Amino acid sequence: MSYQVSPVGFVRSCFKEKFAIPRQPQLAPAARGVLELVAPFDQGEAVQGLEQVSHVWLLFLFHQALEDKPRLKVRPPRLGGNTSMGVFATRATHRPNGIGQSVVKLDKVEPGRLWISGIDLLDGTPVLDIKPYVPYADIVDAATNAIASDAPPLIGVQWLKAALQQAQGHAQRLGEPLVELIEQCLAQDPRPAYQVPTSEREYGVRFWDVDVRWHYPEPGMICVLEVVPAG
Repeated sequence: MSYQVSPVGFVRSCFKEKFAIPRQPQLAPAARGVLELVAPFDQGEAVQGLEQVSHVWLLFLFHQALEDKPRLKVRPPRLGGNTSMGVFATRATHRPNGIGQSVVKLDKVEPGRLWISGIDLLDGTPVLDIKPYVPYADIVDAATNAIASDAPPLIGVQWLKAALQQAQGHAQRLGEPLVELIEQCLAQDPRPAYQVPTSEREYGVRFWDVDVRWHYPEPGMICVLEVVPAG
């Protein structure tokens, strides 16, 4: 038996590519976006009552990681990308049905639009359902996970003076906390864990409509080199 589902909306996100997206929601509070609902859910009736809710669960599709052949084992980034585990023991993007879930902060509710933050969603992500976060039911005080018992450690982020000035200028133009977004995402060290970067190697990613470049001047430290218009 097969089933079909259709998106209730699509996310317009600060993340324009998969690289450097936080591996879990809420790790970058400055990561913001808008969930734009589609008909018939773009009417005010569909979101009535959500103004009383601080956070929501989003069920979505990993639309750039869909696969025809299911994987039984995956290599989660949390374990360095070299250790295999059963797919159902991880939150890896390679899912049997490509379905992900995230808890995000609900900043503003409008007919047809939900303004959200603390997101880990790629721009254009199709959202299948929205459910209110219910603290008394969703918080399990005794829950444990020995695979990921704590948040990943952060590394230091420093700036070239010119790069910080560039980021501040773009932040003002965008009306977005761009400096905080860059620092919160890069502090989680987005490079693959198996790579040992040299100080000469540069990395880059796109947030909103700007390209950010950085390098590792020493182990455990990132330096932002440039924040320029995308392209």
